[in-house]
Amino acid sequence: MPNNAEPRIKSRYHAEVAGKLRTEFGYTSAMQVPRLNKIVINMGVGDAIQNIKVLDVAVEELTAIAGQKAVVRKAKKSVAQFKLREGMPIACMVTLRGNRMWEFLDRLVSLSLPRVRDFRGVPTKSFDGRGNYTLGLKDQLIFQEIDYSKVEKMKGMNITFVTSAPTDPEARALLAHLGMPFRK
Repeated sequence: MPNNAEPRIKSRYHAEVAGKLRTEFGYTSAMQVPRLNKIVINMGVGDAIQNIKVLDVAVEELTAIAGQKAVVRKAKKSVAQFKLREGMPIACMVTLRGNRMWEFLDRLVSLSLPRVRDFRGVPTKSFDGRGNYTLGLKDQLIFQEIDYSKVEKMKGMNITFVTSAPTDPEARALLAHLGMPFRK
């Protein structure tokens, strides 16, 4: 994609979605209209306690999925039952903003989610009460960027959509207008 081209979901947001939300919720100012601030993709790798190389594979996969370098996250607390000490690398994450965020949302909604077996829509109960939505995925193979032959173990991930909406119904309307296939 050329650097100056605007992602299609972003242009659809400005052309259609913002107007629909403005009439639906009766906003008086354009700044009141909810917008997508960032998308955070988090992949927890519990097996990294025994084998640190598993985390390197997870970072590579997450980097391929997001199109941006993944950051390794370390444990904040020690948990004796899991043989986990504070400061051990245990997860990786990526925060997407701007055009990369819009491109990822477009790929997720139009290409990846339809590849989920027996897909009936994403759950509607995963809002946090402040207008943010978290989607949990069981495996990374729904993304085209992942080579099926190189995958040794399924790794799930959480994708959090951080919006500027003050309430869950407003955030749900925003994501639904952007193409998120919610369960009926």
